[in-house]
Amino acid sequence: MPRIHSTAVVDPRAKLADSVEVGPHCVVGPDVELGENVVLQAQVVVTGHTSVGAGTRLFPFSCLGGEPQDKGFAGETTRLAVGRDNVIREGVTIHVGTPRGGGCTRIGNDNLLMINAHVGHDCQVGSDVIIGASAGLAGHVEVEDHSVLASFCGIHQFARVGESVMIAANAMVSKDALPFSMVAGDRARFVGLNTVGLRRRGFSDETLSRLKRAYHLLYHSKLRLEPAVERVREEVGDTPEVQRLLAFLEKSERGFIR
Repeated sequence: MPRIHSTAVVDPRAKLADSVEVGPHCVVGPDVELGENVVLQAQVVVTGHTSVGAGTRLFPFSCLGGEPQDKGFAGETTRLAVGRDNVIREGVTIHVGTPRGGGCTRIGNDNLLMINAHVGHDCQVGSDVIIGASAGLAGHVEVEDHSVLASFCGIHQFARVGESVMIAANAMVSKDALPFSMVAGDRARFVGLNTVGLRRRGFSDETLSRLKRAYHLLYHSKLRLEPAVERVREEVGDTPEVQRLLAFLEKSERGFIR
């Protein structure tokens, strides 16, 4: 049976795995599903049509599944899906999706969301992502795996953050951040390859060299974008990581950080 503190308010219609722990003064709504070994420490609110995967820990004053901050939202049934083994620290807020955004906000696995971070409606966050203290993701943001969003950065609605991106503290990201890059500033600018993060992931020197060549052509060759992309394809386009970079670039609708 779940361990539920006597002061917690858990709707009897909620679905809780037997190993769930619900601490003092928590609130769990009727359409919530909590997986094995989920822990709500204290004063946590989980509401809406929200599922939380096994092993995820929620710290005090975090709030999941609230209505989106969207004036067009009219109470439709939308969802929040949180994966397994996430650490969601104090004061974090994550909202359900909206009908026009696909209806579901998603958080992957093994992520760390630090204090007071906010993930807006319809965001799609991958796995092994770190979102720093007081960082904010507006609605419809996409963040790919292994990215790090440092404290107090802000991501504009519909912007995308590629695989293994490092976003500096206080950066204001209004366009897409290309995979494997580091960006900083207001407005954010490209400052180099995220070499430290890529080495931590085990990328070889050869892969790093090819990515550096790709970014040199895109940013420093003085070529227009189309011929620069063609040069990247010709010179290092057989590298899987470069292929993912180009695929991300081709899908950009807001433009990308230069």
